[in-house]
Amino acid sequence: MLDPLITRAGLPADASMAQVVDAVHRIPFGAPADRSAQGTLDEWRGTSTTKHELLAAALEKGWPETRPRLVHRVHVCTPEDARARLGEAAAAAVPESGVRDVHRYLVVELDGRRVSIDVTYPSTPGWDGSAPMPVAAGEGPDHEAGPDADRELRVLEAAHCDPRSREHLITALSASLASV
Repeated sequence: MLDPLITRAGLPADASMAQVVDAVHRIPFGAPADRSAQGTLDEWRGTSTTKHELLAAALEKGWPETRPRLVHRVHVCTPEDARARLGEAAAAAVPESGVRDVHRYLVVELDGRRVSIDVTYPSTPGWDGSAPMPVAAGEGPDHEAGPDADRELRVLEAAHCDPRSREHLITALSASLASV
């Protein structure tokens, strides 16, 4: 995934890890028709799930020593959370009662530290190459993914989410963030 990402993002062949993280961060938020890393690369849009899958694959290829690991956070997205992280238009897309969701982000090992990287929303601050990025989800329990991260995500979603509410939220956020 690294070489096709470098090509698609217009990065130099010897792009740094920070440049690759920034390229995935800049990909617009929105559910690709093919909800996979390849779909995000092909359609140049993605969700927390697909963008972090793409980034993990790229980092594993180019910087395996960082040991990229996908993490799932079960949380409730409230209008207040959406307003604080994404602005008024995004907050308007969230019902007052909130929506239970499972958010995916990434952790890497840098200089013996675990560093969170969350490239979900292009409108959030970027990564400086060393400090943890804030996770773009409310507080909740984290579940580090194992070898079948997508299956683990589906299990968590089935246990904690209403699929219709979650899909509505993704669609509404995609629309509201398209104008940002």
